[in-house]
Amino acid sequence: MTAPHDGSTPPVPTQLDAHHGPLADARAQLAAAVDHLGVDDGTHRMLAIPRREMAVAVPLRRDDGSTAVYEGFRVQHNFSRGPAKGGLRFFPAVDLDEVRALAMWMTWKCALVDVPYGGAKGGVAIDTRDHSGSELERVTRRYTSEILPIIGPEVDIPAPDIGTDEQTMAWIMDTYSASVGHTVPGVVTGKPISLGGSLGRALATSRGVAHIALMAMASRGMDPSDTTAAVQGFGKVGRGAARFLADAGVRVQAVSDIDGAVWAGDGLDITRLGAHADETGSVAGFPGAEPIDPASLVTLDVDVLVPAAVEGVITEDNADHVRASIIVEGANGPTTNEADAILGERDVLVVPDILANAGGVVVSYFEWVQANQAYQWSEREVKDRLEERMTRAWHDVVEYAGAHRLTYREAATALSVRRVIEAHELRGLYP
Repeated sequence: MTAPHDGSTPPVPTQLDAHHGPLADARAQLAAAVDHLGVDDGTHRMLAIPRREMAVAVPLRRDDGSTAVYEGFRVQHNFSRGPAKGGLRFFPAVDLDEVRALAMWMTWKCALVDVPYGGAKGGVAIDTRDHSGSELERVTRRYTSEILPIIGPEVDIPAPDIGTDEQTMAWIMDTYSASVGHTVPGVVTGKPISLGGSLGRALATSRGVAHIALMAMASRGMDPSDTTAAVQGFGKVGRGAARFLADAGVRVQAVSDIDGAVWAGDGLDITRLGAHADETGSVAGFPGAEPIDPASLVTLDVDVLVPAAVEGVITEDNADHVRASIIVEGANGPTTNEADAILGERDVLVVPDILANAGGVVVSYFEWVQANQAYQWSEREVKDRLEERMTRAWHDVVEYAGAHRLTYREAATALSVRRVIEAHELRGLYP
């Protein structure tokens, strides 16, 4: 419950509403940016509260005839720069506060890489490993039907996230299209190529993470061939990031997933590791590598750490033990604010999520543009345009951080918030 307030305007929601976790971190980051920019309380409040959110029940008739009901959410944080954009995750721990935080970070991410979107996020609290493909299709279609009034190619465009993939997006597109009576490819991104997906989209986030990581190494005078790395997560982001880093000459010594972790001092063969994970479902048990405790991965003696799994894995409890000199956030919110402060004091370069993993939303934007044009770009065009956007955003953040003596996270957030406020002020406030 929010504390009493004597003024006529309710207090800006901060940790009063979320005492810990991703939402508290997101709102604290916003508060710091607002203070830096000298923003008024009314604008701060507008940016702290989502413009629209929906919580829905998602009933499922299971294959055995029983009925289960799951909670689903869709949060649209901001529309000032364009339609809402953000992923949909199927994960047991999904809750409304997490989705609110992720939607806010999406707003800043879109502004930072200068794509004309606001931020959104969705989720269903379900464990995909406990369900058949037909059950997941029914859950997806029912969830889509529940949030259908607030999504659309000019309103809110979902994309894959944890536990969802291009097949999930195909089901959403079909469900939405059936409801309006014609095919609407632009209602989602991350679709299969045969349904209007973009070449290069599947690996866009990973490619962007690796590109940013290499620029971060260069800024610290590191040669990739003399650099070691550890990657937490071997899914949509981590697997590709590990591969691209290895291709650049980086020795990727350790990788983890939800079921285990492996280490090899001479570097892992990422191609063989991928084949092993495809065959067994996990990196655990990979021949030629030593098993390690997954929790120890973030504190390994490596040069670069890429947390690419879930939020909140680097905390005040382990930040003092992190030995990497560069952290490139492939996941959303993997570093808590308390850990951020500790790492900053130790001169660890933390490249924030809203910059490091923005490649996915950049190419999602490209896919949306291609859908609107009914024209497909070449994979080379996509890669070149992605690299140009990521490079520009990196230099924007580095220059702003240097000019204002801010960390890269503070600089990235301040730049993004300023761009969203500029759009809001140009549009004005509807009476």
